[in-house]
Amino acid sequence: MILTLSCDDRPGVVARVSARLFEAGANILDAQQYNDQETGRFFMRVVFDPGETGADAWRATLQPLADEYAMTWQLRRRKDRRRVMILASQQDHCLSDLIWRWRQGELAMDITAVVSNHPASTYPHTDLHGIAFHHLPVTAETKAEQEAKLFRLVEQSGTELVVLARYMQVLSEDLATKLEGRCINIHHSFLPGFKGARPYHQAHARGVKTIGATAHYVTADLDEGPIIEQDVERISHRDTPAALIRKGRDIERRVLARAVRWFIEDRVLLNGRKTVVFTD
Repeated sequence: MILTLSCDDRPGVVARVSARLFEAGANILDAQQYNDQETGRFFMRVVFDPGETGADAWRATLQPLADEYAMTWQLRRRKDRRRVMILASQQDHCLSDLIWRWRQGELAMDITAVVSNHPASTYPHTDLHGIAFHHLPVTAETKAEQEAKLFRLVEQSGTELVVLARYMQVLSEDLATKLEGRCINIHHSFLPGFKGARPYHQAHARGVKTIGATAHYVTADLDEGPIIEQDVERISHRDTPAALIRKGRDIERRVLARAVRWFIEDRVLLNGRKTVVFTD
């Protein structure tokens, strides 16, 4: 089982949670906690062996403690794989990388579908075999209709996480709000710098010495969602915009893969406009 929780910090939270698990017959395998002294919020992730007790019984056991501390909490069986939908546009490096890692067993998830505003023929080098593919073209006139179809797919497939793998469409405020907390975007820039379109060209024009990528939650505010993961790479004055794009693709792939893995392993907890990430 994986238990994640957050609450106002008070003395004894760790002791009370640990004792409740012990008294109910659990064996704690891993535990991480963090106290945000600026906000007074406490965060915890516990992995434990539940013995013969089922998930519903464990929820009933933990509910009184959660109520006492007014916790925001979640309990999930480790063997339950997250259901993930991947959205992409013309560039497929992030899409291909996620599928490759999934096929290798690196990402323990179930891909509910790949959705694109371009046809499947756009990805001749991506192994889509056995994965549901939906072509949902979009124009300014059909955006509301297209997003309604997309959200129906999310709901009907039981998708728990939507990944924008270089999906080059800005989600409407309505859809972004519906998916808040369960939609991750990869931005090809080290946010908060160089937001919006053509960030590598912006970076080149400014003569930066490092480029990066940012995986963040999608919110109604464009490129302002809580950041999950970032990485950078040094560049030089010799690098052209094309070279920055080439190097940036490598950064984007690994940053997005880490963010997805941490989400499906319940390592990411929201903390207002920020996140707490219990890395392994």
